[in-house]
Amino acid sequence: MTLSDLPAVNASLNGLSTVLLVLGWRHIKAGRRIAHRNCMIGAFATSSLFLASYLTYHFQMQKLHGRAHTSFTDPAWFRPIYLAILVTHLIGAFAILPLVTLTFQRAIRERFELHKQIARWTLPVWLYVSVTGVVIYLLLYQIFPQPR
Repeated sequence: MTLSDLPAVNASLNGLSTVLLVLGWRHIKAGRRIAHRNCMIGAFATSSLFLASYLTYHFQMQKLHGRAHTSFTDPAWFRPIYLAILVTHLIGAFAILPLVTLTFQRAIRERFELHKQIARWTLPVWLYVSVTGVVIYLLLYQIFPQPR
């Protein structure tokens, strides 16, 4: 595996996290607590692997190329749309860390009513971040490939 493979790996981890989050939500709605717990632990693990891979990629890009990210420049007409998706994704990504931590903490302590209250906020933000992570990858590397 090379450095250029990591964006696809990152998108795959985000996609898998999305699937696990949706399955976990469906399991808890059906009263299957153990299946819910397992899916949420899986989503946490894949999101953690994503974060490690993402940071590795960007640190290595900075080291090798003098910049940590790929700029979206072409087509110019789509750039504002891309940037709107990216900015909301980044805001959600910063928000999700404390939300996930608090949500997991409450579940581990078996404070399920409090867990449920915060999970109502955590799930949609986490899903948005995971889905838009895949969308950003598709836009930047597949639909409108940018020069590196």
